Formats: sequence, structure tokens, C-alpha cells
Amino acid sequence: MSSTHLGSPHAQAEEAADLLRTTHAIRERAGQLLARARGGGSRWFEVDDGAIDGAAGEVVAAMRQRYPKLHVPLHSRWRHFEAGGVDRKAELDRRLAHLPPVSRAHALIDLTVVSVLLDAGAGPDWKYTDAASGRSYTRSEGLAVASYHAFTSGLFSSDKEHPMRVDSTGLRSLVRDHLAGAFQVTQANPMPGFDDRVILLRRLGEVMQEEPEVFGEEGRPSGLFDMLIAPAGAAVPPTAAVAAHDILSQVLSSLAPIWPAANTIAGVPLGDCWRHPAVRGEGLSDGWMPLHKLSQWLTYSLVEPFEWAGVRVHHLDALTALAEYRNGGLMLDSGLLRLRDAAAAQELWQPGDEIVVEWRALTVALMDEVADAVRRQLKMTPGQLPLACVLEGGSWAAGRELAQQRRGGLAPLRVASDGTLF
Repeated sequence: MSSTHLGSPHAQAEEAADLLRTTHAIRERAGQLLARARGGGSRWFEVDDGAIDGAAGEVVAAMRQRYPKLHVPLHSRWRHFEAGGVDRKAELDRRLAHLPPVSRAHALIDLTVVSVLLDAGAGPDWKYTDAASGRSYTRSEGLAVASYHAFTSGLFSSDKEHPMRVDSTGLRSLVRDHLAGAFQVTQANPMPGFDDRVILLRRLGEVMQEEPEVFGEEGRPSGLFDMLIAPAGAAVPPTAAVAAHDILSQVLSSLAPIWPAANTIAGVPLGDCWRHPAVRGEGLSDGWMPLHKLSQWLTYSLVEPFEWAGVRVHHLDALTALAEYRNGGLMLDSGLLRLRDAAAAQELWQPGDEIVVEWRALTVALMDEVADAVRRQLKMTPGQLPLACVLEGGSWAAGRELAQQRRGGLAPLRVASDGTLF
């Protein structure tokens, strides 16, 4: 039997993984790489600090166009569910009105989790046509609308009497062609990384079955809510509150086995965490750059369902900017970051390549500074315009618009996505 005392290799690996699952580690290590790049030590990037106000100006312009009164909501999957001006949240509320409040919360959380896990890059050629309206949607909005209809049709539920839920049996038995039909994926309407998404959902089903202490006997994503808020009963306490980082920590620990990246320390899975030779840290965490993009996107997206259920979510700014290609594209397209070798933009890179890890880390670090510059230009405080609203207002939209103008929507660096990073 292997040793489990504090000094054992497994215990050291768990300790390192716990450290790497914190946003403090993300920010601190991203800051290391930013300081190094500013000092001229990066192989890949130069930083032009004179461009920071211009980058912030792009964000402010997008924000004023999208939210003229500057009443900016949180960055969340729920914004994409509003595509086409349709209030799909109200539709869900009507369809779930017969259920008790916690059961309604479970349904919304189930939808959020499965939709976020399906939200990787859809590519430039895929679209989803809403049968009811005849309207077509692309990219993240299309993925959201498709996942919404798949959820309401019962695709992820094993219980035909209760279609609007996600459970382990439904996901473990998910048929690829059924999901392809729901997302209208064909040879003529291709979606990159589609098969990886099917695998990811099946993995989620397996993990939920194996962790009934978190996901309940039925194995539902909304078990995360019960674990954090109402472990002892069906009612939400009237003073219920949770820190955003506590949601993220639960997501990272409970969903760690589902991520396809084979990044581990002594067999302990790390998920969206990558080696970089210039990153320093304690013990076995040395040399690892955590980013946890999809887990943080999920956490941002869970804030509203938690709050709709009567739970106050606080300390949202503990979360970081998302290390994805829209925010990262803004860094490059605004000139805040520059490639040392322009030819790098023509290469196809892997997620674990040093240039990709560093691009994503520099994006996280610089977005905190861009957010400060945005607030200065708008004369607003962090309390009035938290990072989650800068992202929504914001940086993601500005990055998308610049990409559309310059490359027809494509990212400035080509990365072979595994269906979870971007």
C-alpha cells in the first residue's frame, strides 16, 4: 500500500495541484512572464506599453456601442442565450414554473454546465439555423442556441418524463450522430473539434457517476450547487452566499478528470495548466503555468443561476480574464503585444507549445492592466465596472471585431484546439 503521509509523492502532487488551481497562482505566474517580456526576455513577444490606452480605447468603443448607457452585464454564457434578441431565460422560466425553486435552479445550472463545455471555437464555416425563426447563428451564439434547444429537447436526460436536465446516464449514452443532428453538423456544415466535445460530455457523465458525493445519485452537474449551498436539504438558506473562487475550486476539483489534456503531476490531473521553462513556483508546481480558461468561463456563467436561486456570489474579481483567442487577439491586434517573428502567425501551433502558453498568460496579465485603463477612460471604479463587465462590454467583443476586420474572424495565431481551450 502506498504511503499517504504529507511527505509522500502523491501528497506532494496533490499539494502542487491545489496550488495550481488558484487564481492567485495564475496571476502571479502570468505576471512573471509579463515582467520577463517587458525586460526583453521573451523568445516570442515584445510588449508595447504605449499601446495600452489604444487597446483600452477599443474596449471602450465596443462597450459604448453594445451598452450605450454603460449598464454592462456580467460576462456569461447567458449573454449568448440572448442571441437574436430572444429572451430564452424567460422561456425556461415559463417551462420550469411548475417546479420548486431549487429544482428550477438545478435545471438552469445543468444547462449552463453542458452549454459551456460545448463552447469551444465553432470555426468560420459552421452555422446553426433555428427551426422556429429560420434565423441562423454562428460561433459562440450558435453553439449557445444549439445547446439550449438540445437541452430543452431532452438530449442530455435519461428520463423522458423530465427532459430539461442533464444526468450521467444521459451523457454516458450520448450518441455522436444525435449530438451532430442537434448541432446540424454535416460535411457541408463542419465544426472543428466536434468529436472531442462528444468525448468531453461522455467523460463528464462518467465522472458524475463516479462522484455521487458531489453530483448526487442521479449524477447531475447541479450537484455542484447542492455541494456548495444546500448540502443538508432542498431549501436555499435566506442568507446564502458563496465566493466566486469557491465555485471555481469546486469546479476544478470535481471536474479535473474530464479534461483531455494529459497534464499531470504524479498522476494528478491538472487540466488547463501547461509547462513553461521561465515560470517559477513552489515544489512540484515549479515550471507550470495554470490558466483554467473553460473552468473560469463556467464559473462566470454560473454566477447568475446561483443568484437567481437566491445566493449572493461575492469577490468576483478573484477570477481572471479568460485566456482565449478573442482577448488574446485584442492584445496582438491592438499592438500591445507584438510577435518577434511575424512568420509565427503562419504556423499551426499546439496548445502546449511555449508560444501559445505564453500568449495566453500574457493575455491574462495584460487584461488586468487594460481593465484599469478602461476604467480610467470611463472614470469608473472597479466596483462600478468589475473585470467581468470589462470582459463582456468589452474586450471579447473588441477582439472579435478586430479579428473580423483583419482576418475574416480568424485568430492572429493558429492553434490546434482540442475542443476545450478556445
